[in-house]
Amino acid sequence: MSKKILIVGSANMDLSMNMYKVPAAGETLVDDGGVAYVPGGKGANSAVAFARLGAESVFCAKLGADLHGQKLYQYYKELGVNTSYVKVDRENPTGLAVVMKESDGSNRIVVYPGANANLTTDNVAEAFECKPDALYIGFEVPFAIAVAAAKMASARGIPIFVDAAPADKEYPLENLPPVEIFSPNETETLEYTGILPQGADSSLRAALNLFKRVKCRYLVIKQGSRGAFIYDGRHYSFVPAMKAGEVVDTTAAGDAFTAAMTLKYLENSGEITTAVKYGTAAGALTVTRRGASQAIPTADEVEALLLSGGR
Repeated sequence: MSKKILIVGSANMDLSMNMYKVPAAGETLVDDGGVAYVPGGKGANSAVAFARLGAESVFCAKLGADLHGQKLYQYYKELGVNTSYVKVDRENPTGLAVVMKESDGSNRIVVYPGANANLTTDNVAEAFECKPDALYIGFEVPFAIAVAAAKMASARGIPIFVDAAPADKEYPLENLPPVEIFSPNETETLEYTGILPQGADSSLRAALNLFKRVKCRYLVIKQGSRGAFIYDGRHYSFVPAMKAGEVVDTTAAGDAFTAAMTLKYLENSGEITTAVKYGTAAGALTVTRRGASQAIPTADEVEALLLSGGR
């Protein structure tokens, strides 16, 4: 039986801009890389990832009463995401993310929250009526709402998974109840701890710092093309990244990684190394495709890459 995941998170329309480089302050560039509106938002990307990977994906989010909101709502339904708890904010627009993608596949993102900022505890409480097997949260909705969702899950004995992005060093991470996996990337880890995790020593120091603030069974630090660092409070290990082809766009790679890792962890009764390997395969495939949620692979594609060992 497939796992039912409740995702409490953001829903954005992305203004995706391809450019050979980001302009410096005061500089004007003319570029023919192309622009497009594409579905995005870390919560929505994760909800789509769970659906594509075979889970029962239930999304709790808020959209504006505008054309972007209508398009996103229909998009989620077409991909098999349960939208019963996607609400409409008639006072604020759908969230917008401006994604600036350079020729090497790297990106810079600016998010305008819009309706995401008005997700309420009542919205979240209603979503728990779906009786999920796990809660998955991120921080593109107000931090207090993410904490409230986590506390609701904890009171019900539901395991909690945190994609710890975007980061803010002022977030009171201590307010989170115990979670299964807490997963920031390198930049987010730097924001939370002041330590950039780029090797075993710095990764361990950052992990020790975070473990003082976050009650988690596993800390998984996403490190892009290097892989992922795992720490359980006593031991650490490292899972190298996989290669699935040329990197063309890193948007949503972290979302795909964390969702895939979460699902495999639940399916394999908490076996963390296998889960992280599955996440690295999902992330590796995502970066070979342009776009956000539409770049996320299916379960069959991830399994095929794992069987091949990467290439």
